Amino acid sequence: MAKRKIQRKVYNFTAVFEPAAEGGYVVYVPALPGCVTQGETFEEALAMAKDAIAGYLATLRELKEEIPTEPEGAVVSRIPVQMP
Repeated sequence: MAKRKIQRKVYNFTAVFEPAAEGGYVVYVPALPGCVTQGETFEEALAMAKDAIAGYLATLRELKEEIPTEPEGAVVSRIPVQMP
């Protein structure tokens, strides 16, 4: 009996890690509104972000909603703005 290969699609999302005032990191994913998590260390925050994204995408699938994609070549940058 031949084994069937299960194909899995890999999604890539930009995540923003912000240091939290009480320590650790708060993470949000701009392309997925409301997808926010946190972790005590960067590594924990990264693991929590992966889990939050997977859960978000699973919910979209269950609801038969389209999974958003980020545009290719997106740039994340700091923009200094002077105020009078």
